[in-house]
Amino acid sequence: MSCWDTLGQYAFRSLGIGERLLPRSDFTLCQQFTLIGSGMIWNIYFGLLSLVAGFFFANALAMAKASRHAWLRKPAEWFIFVFRGSPLFIQFFLAYEALVMLPRAGIVLWGLTVETSWLTKAWAGALIVLFLNTAAYSAEIFFGALRSIPKGDLEAADAYGLSGWAKFRRVQWPTMLRLAWPAYTNEAIFLFHATTLVFFSGFPAFQQRGDALYYANYFADKTFNPFVPYPIVAFYFICLTLLVIWLFGVVNTRLNRHLPANTRSRIRLRPQIIR
Repeated sequence: MSCWDTLGQYAFRSLGIGERLLPRSDFTLCQQFTLIGSGMIWNIYFGLLSLVAGFFFANALAMAKASRHAWLRKPAEWFIFVFRGSPLFIQFFLAYEALVMLPRAGIVLWGLTVETSWLTKAWAGALIVLFLNTAAYSAEIFFGALRSIPKGDLEAADAYGLSGWAKFRRVQWPTMLRLAWPAYTNEAIFLFHATTLVFFSGFPAFQQRGDALYYANYFADKTFNPFVPYPIVAFYFICLTLLVIWLFGVVNTRLNRHLPANTRSRIRLRPQIIR
């Protein structure tokens, strides 16, 4: 079987497209690259959806934590403290116990059962854990940036007659994003790396369509050689990290385009005329 045939059969196996049976022997480097790359689709799915949803929730949490009203501030503070103070793997474990193990034991929570609840699958249950975790960390980043907005910017907004929603939309929120974006870039990178914990979380993969670590572990068990599949996983994540850095760098350039240091000065020709 050529490498092109392998790509055609296994490139989208993690989505249920192509060959269903995994290779049993004579594993080639192309098969390992193809199947682990196919599993990366799920890692990107977990990271991308939790990052997008967590971004908006984190903004709301940061605003609530900065509120003067205790009924808004206290729940946000406790939510952030709980998810930042506990390990992510423990959060996966508790979610797995609540969503999968308890329904299997006949203890029904919120009407969930193993047969009917989509939350018992990795594509939903693990996604919720990643979403809540990144929202807590990102909210703390945004809250710190919100508190670091220069006082002169707020005074200038007041001088222009901006207040309320207009002041927040045109001054506070853009400045908060500009200040928080470098730290938020790191959080995005850590989030994509954290998607590898889904394999160890206990959540069942959808119809045995696992992530990158699922296929890497399969090849390591079959060949008794972890020094090929796991470096392939690392290679894919390095490429993904470079892509995230580039995309967030483009956004960072856009957010800081108005600063004098980022403005290209035009070359002005001033010929010397005979005095």
